[in-house]
Amino acid sequence: MEPPADDPAKLPDRPKLLQVMRPDLITGASDDDPNGIATYSQVGAQFGYGLAWTLVFSYPLMVAIEEISARIGRVTGYGIAGNLRRHYPPWLAVSIVAIVLVANLINWAPTLARWARP
Repeated sequence: MEPPADDPAKLPDRPKLLQVMRPDLITGASDDDPNGIATYSQVGAQFGYGLAWTLVFSYPLMVAIEEISARIGRVTGYGIAGNLRRHYPPWLAVSIVAIVLVANLINWAPTLARWARP
């Protein structure tokens, strides 16, 4: 419904895709990589619904971490590494970033191995 021509109020534009995609949506979807899906499939095949009770504990914690991370980034305008650099000594920030980098490389190794196989 369009406002009357003499009305100075302007209706907001339709939100763009990047305005709708909040950081929590992006970070929440980031764990669905091939290694994660393979692990979920194997655990599901082995245990069935036997481990579903862990959702009661793990899901609220996961949501809380994602929300806290998104809010910190939105309020400060910096990511985790940027906030570490701003608030902690350089040696600590570099050490934490290096640990995360090594953990990500270890997590990525099965994907590389899968690509290397014919």
